[in-house]
Amino acid sequence: MNRKLRMGMVGGGKDAFIGAIHRIAANMDGLAELSAGALSIDPDIARESGKMLFLPEDRTYVSFEEMIEKESKLPADKKIDFVTIVTPNFAHFAPAMAALDKGFHVVIEKPITFTLEEAKLLRQKVKETGLILLLTHTYAGYPMVKQAKQMVKNGALGRIRKIYVEYPQGWLSRLSEREGNKGAAWRTDPKKSGKSGSMGDIGTHAAHLAEYVSGLKITKVCADLNIVVEGRQLDDDGSVLLKFENDASGVLMASQVAAGEENALKIRVYGENGGLEWAQQEPNTLLVKWFDRPTEILRAGAGYADKLSSYATHNCRTPGGHPEGYLEAFGNLYRNFALTLSARIDGVEPSAEMLDFPSAEEGVRGMAFIENVVKSNASNEKWTDYTV
Repeated sequence: MNRKLRMGMVGGGKDAFIGAIHRIAANMDGLAELSAGALSIDPDIARESGKMLFLPEDRTYVSFEEMIEKESKLPADKKIDFVTIVTPNFAHFAPAMAALDKGFHVVIEKPITFTLEEAKLLRQKVKETGLILLLTHTYAGYPMVKQAKQMVKNGALGRIRKIYVEYPQGWLSRLSEREGNKGAAWRTDPKKSGKSGSMGDIGTHAAHLAEYVSGLKITKVCADLNIVVEGRQLDDDGSVLLKFENDASGVLMASQVAAGEENALKIRVYGENGGLEWAQQEPNTLLVKWFDRPTEILRAGAGYADKLSSYATHNCRTPGGHPEGYLEAFGNLYRNFALTLSARIDGVEPSAEMLDFPSAEEGVRGMAFIENVVKSNASNEKWTDYTV
């Protein structure tokens, strides 16, 4: 490639947190740039946001339909290469399908759609078009998460027996949706967020991390969901017992009413020979706990290349001792997506490391997680089969 990839964004305008995160991540390696946008459903905010981001007036659109239609008619050396969708859950499906229909690759926030059925239709569309879809499960971008995955895959721990994954937050400990917090308002509204609150918002991250690191699919769930804050419409807390396809068992906790917590995501995976532990608030560190010898501490960016997999080193950005965090992990997803797309444009086969990012398949499993957890919570049965 002798140029940057051109990105069109749906949502993510003025004062939108996640839109800014996506733009930073896309720009981090100089592989992509924002070239067009339909940045808000409010035409005035859309235009103002476009000006703030220095977009040309004729590439600042007031609807995703207008952007996708007009961009598709531009010359090949001008039109966007992919569409990034950073709207609330209920507004994911339509722009994603429209973009794929016009030949644009897609980056999309999780959960992938509003319903499982929409997710399946989107996955089918990706298969039919042969286009690339990146689902931004951020935590799969951390180097030491990738290291953990490769150690499990290579059999270092032996057969996996137990998985614990937890994601406590405290930001919804009060009824923030009625106090002017826009992010809280749509996440706790079933018409915009979907069937589940905490399990849809952060439980899907935890479930994806458990499957990603272990390489095992969830087969059964036993869920208990709670609405802790009075007046809230969707669950803000929950616990799920898990069964995996090799008969391993697990426990998943996701809570947004753990007052005092920030984003304390943590995973522990135990096999016959030892265990792994990774926490997002100490992301450069992976603890390797052996059954018959002392615990090892692996660090991202350290000089012992023989200890780290190519998947970890491919996603390390700084020398040892310089923390890499959320933005870098997000940037890794965009970089791998951009490298894969650029390789396709050049007619070159992307490496396995480049292809290591969440896709539509993970999106379907995430929506299935929500469906099955909600079903289990409402059921009198102890266990619910994990149907996709």
